[in-house]
Amino acid sequence: MNCSANFADMRRTLLHVLLVLLPVWGSAQEIQARVDILSNKISSQVDRKVFLTLQSGLTNFINSRKWTTDVVQANERIQCSFLLTLSQDLGSNVYKGSLTVQAARPAYNTSYVSPLLNFQDDNLVFKYVEYQPIEFNENRVQGNDPLVANLTATIAYYINIILGLDYTSFSLRGGDPYFQKAWNIVNNAPDAKDISGWKSFDGLRNRYWLAENLNNNRFALFHDALYAYYRTGLDVFYENEEAGRNGIINALSYLNTVRTENLNSMIIPIFFQGKGNELYKLFSKANGEQKARAKELLTKLDITNLSLYNTL
Repeated sequence: MNCSANFADMRRTLLHVLLVLLPVWGSAQEIQARVDILSNKISSQVDRKVFLTLQSGLTNFINSRKWTTDVVQANERIQCSFLLTLSQDLGSNVYKGSLTVQAARPAYNTSYVSPLLNFQDDNLVFKYVEYQPIEFNENRVQGNDPLVANLTATIAYYINIILGLDYTSFSLRGGDPYFQKAWNIVNNAPDAKDISGWKSFDGLRNRYWLAENLNNNRFALFHDALYAYYRTGLDVFYENEEAGRNGIINALSYLNTVRTENLNSMIIPIFFQGKGNELYKLFSKANGEQKARAKELLTKLDITNLSLYNTL
């Protein structure tokens, strides 16, 4: 890592626990991903073998590619999963579906992993012919056929989002280069009639807005919050629970400032996706003052889990 030796040692300690949780795939680099494809909604006239070939190809593409310039040990690989659920066969080897992306980050000195990203992208249309090369060139994102390029551009985009979130959780603003790469993919994204999700007018929760929020200085405090949540929160729980909870409360305070200054932004619900039970458990045994402050902030920030937080 481009960090101090102490930082690298800490990260190795944090990540080694994940080796027992997921199998190892081949020659993984920074990423250790599981890829699954659900095709039961596609006509039985389509040979299912093509989807198994695609699944294998995507797994190899993600896990074998060098996504950063850092030297990464096997136990430092970031754990994530990609679930591609196909909903329509549009003909001529073109498919429509959704992509669920999940990534986790371990808490220091424990076997617990906390969700970094848990997002479903409902706007994926792509073309795949069995055995076609699965490639991505960040200097030529569109490729020769936008519909072919759209799948790998989307995967590469989310890999960089995951890298950015992971690096920021260990080093303040450490993920900025990867958020910028994701933004570059947005700005050079494949463009065709059936492709969506890359433009500001394609919706309020899409690839465009996620990358925009992560690169916009209006959301600078989000990066502080992500770092504080893990490094001064979850990572110190093993030795001082009260200090850990205070670190998380500080992170929630930063997020509340972001929410107040940027109403209806995408980044706040993205942060809390999958974290409801984690936060409830973290504060269910807190002292009265911490519990009250956490409840005050969480009921503003994470409306989806309002009923859960109200029981604190």
